[in-house]
Amino acid sequence: MSTKPDELNQRIGARVRLERESLGWSLTQLAARSGVSRAMVHKVERGDCSPTATLLARLSGAFDLSMSELIARAEMRAGRLLRQAEQPVWIDPQSGYVRRHVSPASDMPLDLVHITLPPGAVVAMPAAAYASRRQLIWSLSGSLVFLEGETRHVLDEGDCLELGPPADCVFRNETATACTYAVAVLKGA
Repeated sequence: MSTKPDELNQRIGARVRLERESLGWSLTQLAARSGVSRAMVHKVERGDCSPTATLLARLSGAFDLSMSELIARAEMRAGRLLRQAEQPVWIDPQSGYVRRHVSPASDMPLDLVHITLPPGAVVAMPAAAYASRRQLIWSLSGSLVFLEGETRHVLDEGDCLELGPPADCVFRNETATACTYAVAVLKGA
């Protein structure tokens, strides 16, 4: 999508504020529910920072949304066709993880996301990011190490994993080449 990173950060921040206000929560309440400091929530809402994947997962989990839903609500308009050039792309400033929202914004209970994880990158996701939704991870190229709580999964090209009950998770690329994978998120499951 042609949106610049600063513009996307502004839209994500505005969406976080809208979600918070629609629930009638103060900054302090969102901070307590997400485990993100009040000051950082305020920076995100103002678009003054590039939030990390872990931070966005904590905030979206507090709203009982997936990170996909939060970013889609910030960036996408409804429609049945979402061309690649229009798909929102977000880059984690900490790990360089590139996340592209592939599925159109609709009432369909599925989100599809394409991820590129750079060599050596590590992205942690809190259990709250997996509450009230089921997910599949499909390795498209390279090798992905996925830590689901205490369980270690190594996904090579073509492998597909259904996630278990919500647990703190870590995505790792322990190789010297980028790995790509798709995440299918079934909402409200």
